[in-house]
Amino acid sequence: MRAQHYLLLLVIVFAVMTAATAMVRYERPPEPTRSEAWERMPDPPAHVDHTAFFVEPFEDGPAVTSACLQCHEKEARDFMHTQHWRWTGEAVQVPGHDGEVEIGKKNLINNFCIGIESNWPKCTSCHAGYGWQDESFDFEDETRIDCLVCHDQSGQYTKGVAGNPNDGVDLLAAAQSVARPNRTNCGICHFNGGGGDAVKHGDLDQTMYFPTRDIDVHMGGNDFACVDCHRTEDHEIHGRSMSVSVEDKDGIRCTECHDSMPHQSDRLNAHTRSLACQTCHIPNFAVREPTKMDWRWSEAGQDLPIQDKHVYMKIKGRFIYAREVVPEYHWYNGTANRYLKGDTFDPSEPLKLNEPRGDIHDPTAKIWPFKVHRGNQPYDVANKTLLIPKTVGKGGYWTDFNWDQAMRLAAPITGIPYSGQMGFAETMMYWPLSHMVAPKEKALQCADCHGDGGRMPWRELGYDGDPAERGGRPAGARTLEEGGAR
Repeated sequence: MRAQHYLLLLVIVFAVMTAATAMVRYERPPEPTRSEAWERMPDPPAHVDHTAFFVEPFEDGPAVTSACLQCHEKEARDFMHTQHWRWTGEAVQVPGHDGEVEIGKKNLINNFCIGIESNWPKCTSCHAGYGWQDESFDFEDETRIDCLVCHDQSGQYTKGVAGNPNDGVDLLAAAQSVARPNRTNCGICHFNGGGGDAVKHGDLDQTMYFPTRDIDVHMGGNDFACVDCHRTEDHEIHGRSMSVSVEDKDGIRCTECHDSMPHQSDRLNAHTRSLACQTCHIPNFAVREPTKMDWRWSEAGQDLPIQDKHVYMKIKGRFIYAREVVPEYHWYNGTANRYLKGDTFDPSEPLKLNEPRGDIHDPTAKIWPFKVHRGNQPYDVANKTLLIPKTVGKGGYWTDFNWDQAMRLAAPITGIPYSGQMGFAETMMYWPLSHMVAPKEKALQCADCHGDGGRMPWRELGYDGDPAERGGRPAGARTLEEGGAR
């Protein structure tokens, strides 16, 4: 009898618990509907086989373009207004400068190969055009557009001096193969920016041609092409490079595909008010290949017994490379300061060529992960301005290893006065990270940023201390956009 009473009690308890659970489930609000990112991906255009359109061999690159123009006159006109063609953007107000100015690769100074002026034949090997070998290049000549560099699928098309096709390239095979750009088309320039693989961008290198999922969850896990995110409208490719842009325009946001409140946890969703998505989801950059972190031009020109090009090259100086690098974190509102040619600076402090703008009190700013490239480069000691040396060709530094001569030859071309007194200034460049997105299981966890040993420099970012202990941003600084990562 006692056993029956005990069994009855268990049944009653189980029934009560089941009813209670049902009531809780009934009263709990439903989970918000989260659309799949794939549903927001546009369908790519249908491919048109061009094999039958071209049957005769082509003499040179412009001859191929002339054939393309028979059907694609509008596309050529559109492309000639893009930054990929002109290497400058629309006139903008650069912080700290009067008036508006067009800026881009064409006229800016960096701390990698320094500048293209007087060095065109080498630098323009990645220009989407043919024959840019000096300042007289005609940007209005449609036949100078290189359609193949973006659309070739033959796998054998390469470019060389002044952007012309290399000897041995089969132009007919390239023209017959044209299609929607793939990672190889974009990567041939962007993965090798700054003079070689993994030099410039910490999150773009040749491992991204065919990455595994752990290198990049989009390209490796889902087989994305670059143009799936960098979508094109009238041949204008969306996306902004902070190295050549100072404005928050035409950027790509994670929320173009992902929900603005993407997590099941409200606490995690609250982080998106102050953190870019990339901050947690790109825990490291240079995941497989080391990237250049430091470049010392001051040590170039020496005959050193160093064979490793990742350590030293006579024409360029000494380098430091690193892999699996923890980013540096800074507030960023999508805009940046920019050093322009002729600006004076204080050489006793490292010169920040493109410092991100924003701080803890800026409601439009979020904490972003950056690769920061440091180095030294030539400057005029008397005028306190950065210099662009002539490195390529007759009389160039890479030929004669004479700095003074390289500066005197470049000055009339760059328009930067040269006093004859040259030194080397410490400089920094910032590269916001948006590629090499890790699988979600490798995203940063609480202890990676908070508590003892956390990677986040809270006081440098303007906090009183760890916000998990001291509180977050001032209420008035809360960004209005939920999870809109640039």
